[in-house]
Amino acid sequence: MTDFTKPDAFADPEDSKLVADAKREPIDPVSYEYTERDVILYNLGVGATAAELHWTFENDDNFAALLTFGVVPQFPASGGVPLDWLPNFNPAKLLHGEQYLSIKGPIPTSGELVNQCRILEVLDKGKAAAVTSIVETRDKTSGALIFENQSTVFIRGAGGFGGKRTGKDRGPASASNAPPKRNPDVVIEEKTSPSQAALYRLSGDYNPLHIQPEFAAIGGFDKPILHGLCSMGIAGKHVQKAYGAYKDIKVRFAGVVYPGETLATHMWKEGNKVIFGEYRFHIYAHMLTLPNSGEGEGTRRGCSCLRRSYTRRRNQG
Repeated sequence: MTDFTKPDAFADPEDSKLVADAKREPIDPVSYEYTERDVILYNLGVGATAAELHWTFENDDNFAALLTFGVVPQFPASGGVPLDWLPNFNPAKLLHGEQYLSIKGPIPTSGELVNQCRILEVLDKGKAAAVTSIVETRDKTSGALIFENQSTVFIRGAGGFGGKRTGKDRGPASASNAPPKRNPDVVIEEKTSPSQAALYRLSGDYNPLHIQPEFAAIGGFDKPILHGLCSMGIAGKHVQKAYGAYKDIKVRFAGVVYPGETLATHMWKEGNKVIFGEYRFHIYAHMLTLPNSGEGEGTRRGCSCLRRSYTRRRNQG
């Protein structure tokens, strides 16, 4: 297990001095306290309905957070990673590129967690920079590890600083995968609400790109776009409905979704894995894996991508 407190915990001899210095900068732990209300708000934000009481009614015997809720507690940490050291940094040019979530333990429906975050990898893509952060989320009282997240953002116009161009193998967090060449085993369609982004942002991602038309225009979009993590949550919910719980999920965003569009999650069961592609009637894609058995902890995997760009996660049993 990596010691996040060491300055060189994620040092890479291939890094430029600019990147090496940024990686060494300490990032203070970030606490996240939440209640059942926050869980319900997230579940609603990714399309849970009033009829699904186990996701929307705190007194239901089976009340639970959707598994992709694991991206929410870490967001104040990963979203606060300093990026202004990059050349030509412009927050309006930032796009969420990839997300990996590993669920390490039972998800409490309320509690106080603490996030420890570091910059894991920085790539110079020429016309853009790709920055990957890693966040461990633990129970503040017991210290138990609940989630690990790896988030990659692309900042257009911030490349050309002389860093490395190719990332290292990060196991299931960087693995890619193509869907099988056959019809999907399950397809679930869901029309998003025109207010989907306005609702989802209440779970903590207040980037004006998703609500303010003028800011979206600066980023080159016709109107505010849906959060990538919202699209991920919708796809993860579809797979959870079709195949049950999973232990980790990897998504790659290669396009945009606008609130009000219809998403269709195509799923292929391959052994203990479910590959899934989410299309925005006609854009977005994802993937995921299942347990070895119907009992006990089991093992599952997941991945996702947009516009026919696929990623796979590996079994962590």
